[in-house]
Amino acid sequence: MRIRTRIAAAAGVIAAASATGVAVAALGAPAEDRAAPETEEVLLAQGSDHLPSITAADWVTYADHVIVVEAVAEEAIEPEAEELDRGEGIIGRTVSLVVEDVLWSREGAPQAAPETWEYSALGWHFNAEAEDPIEMALDGFPRVEVGHQYVMAIRWEEAVCTEGGDSRPAQWRGLGEGSEIPFDGGTLGNGESEGTVKSAAAFAADEDVHVDEGVEEILAGEDADALVAALADAKPDAAALSEVQALAAADSCA
Repeated sequence: MRIRTRIAAAAGVIAAASATGVAVAALGAPAEDRAAPETEEVLLAQGSDHLPSITAADWVTYADHVIVVEAVAEEAIEPEAEELDRGEGIIGRTVSLVVEDVLWSREGAPQAAPETWEYSALGWHFNAEAEDPIEMALDGFPRVEVGHQYVMAIRWEEAVCTEGGDSRPAQWRGLGEGSEIPFDGGTLGNGESEGTVKSAAAFAADEDVHVDEGVEEILAGEDADALVAALADAKPDAAALSEVQALAAADSCA
């Protein structure tokens, strides 16, 4: 059983994941002679959506592809040196995703859907005074854990170079909270979210869920065919997409 605890955190905490990996055990593995706790805490960080992501119209406007993925492996990412010196910080993760199916693609998408994806995710919060790191997830998002399946609406973004000297490599990105949906057993809403596994029925019964809100809420308990039909019926906002593309072009490294 897991207990979810919400904390305040910057929207960019996922950037704690870097190119250097380190085994989680090196940062605090449980002692062999200590009994496992009955409950496991998950810290929920707050973040902001990259793009509108809730409705089917959002997906067909901003996404390049809607894919089914399975998380098959993960690697912990070493914290920044100042975090290690401070004795507190974030351990990121890179989660290896295998793309099992492409449910929808936007006409004119700049890149074909990937076959695999090295997905940057939150990992753990560590504190030198605590025995073990505590799992972290973003509020409203799947944590994306090995052995689980998800539907994701993704887009390809070219490398960014700003006048201030900031840069970001070309990469696949999700849209936001509503664009990553548990999909264990081929059922929308069934599986892991916020580090907790629940059935689609339990998700639909959650008092925080608004039935008319978005893709996950409306289609909870349905299969991939229902999602494909909803995307086929949705109308993209061409003006909104053009605005996003213009902003991206302004910061392009090309």
